[in-house]
Amino acid sequence: MKRAGGTGLRNLFAARSRALPSPVSPGTAVAEARGLRVGLGGREVLDGIELTARAGEVLALVGPNGAGKSTLLAALAADLRPDRGEVRIDGRPVEAWSAPELALRRSVLPQAATLSFPFPVEDVVRMGRAPWAGTAREDEDEAAVAEAMAATEVTAFAPRPFSALSGGERARVALARVLAQRAPLLLLDEPTAALDLRHQELVLRICRERARAGDAVVVVLHDLGLAAAYADRTAVLHDGRIAAEGPPAEVFRDALLSQVYRQPVEVFPHPRTGAPLVVPKRLS
Repeated sequence: MKRAGGTGLRNLFAARSRALPSPVSPGTAVAEARGLRVGLGGREVLDGIELTARAGEVLALVGPNGAGKSTLLAALAADLRPDRGEVRIDGRPVEAWSAPELALRRSVLPQAATLSFPFPVEDVVRMGRAPWAGTAREDEDEAAVAEAMAATEVTAFAPRPFSALSGGERARVALARVLAQRAPLLLLDEPTAALDLRHQELVLRICRERARAGDAVVVVLHDLGLAAAYADRTAVLHDGRIAAEGPPAEVFRDALLSQVYRQPVEVFPHPRTGAPLVVPKRLS
């Protein structure tokens, strides 16, 4: 039996005709930013950004506070209109997609997960299925919700009000909603910020699993260790520009990171995996 959670959203999507996304090959461009410029509050936050998110890859956006990471993610999600340049999703300008069609192609996890009403956790996760209402994939709803809740370890919370959860628990439920949406492009803004060590690793393992399944994952991270361990590519943002882009082993260099973060660092290979370890230089 279908649950009532998100009924209004489901009706909104069901009332419109949508072109469903088609499978894409690994390496295919799923989202592209071309010449992106964004100004906010009289300040140029992004300046000439060129970036591509590809199917089968985890792309980490890293950089200091105020570098433009969240703004870039919002622009890629079509939640923020750029002053100049273009964002394309699934080969088309974002303006060419209707809102219901866009919701089938990208799912977005914002930094803060808030709800005005005390919905049960399961209903919050089920809201992620709203874009598929009335489509041939609507029958996947129950499996998608159960799989997403199991992956994020929130199944035990299913009947509890979302508002009664801790910050870390809410963050995992919000991620479960995004996973249940099953869009081929995942845009995650600091998904590990409120999480303990175990669940930080869990979230990044989920990102890798989604990439292996063929999705494109773009994730904003502050933890360079997580980015180095799990990302296929990293884009280092600095003053609204991309200072470097590529595999973490090529991008994470002492001189670059020390300049970008205004903090001297040393970069060493992990003794077992070889992934870069970034360590601040300290006096003692």
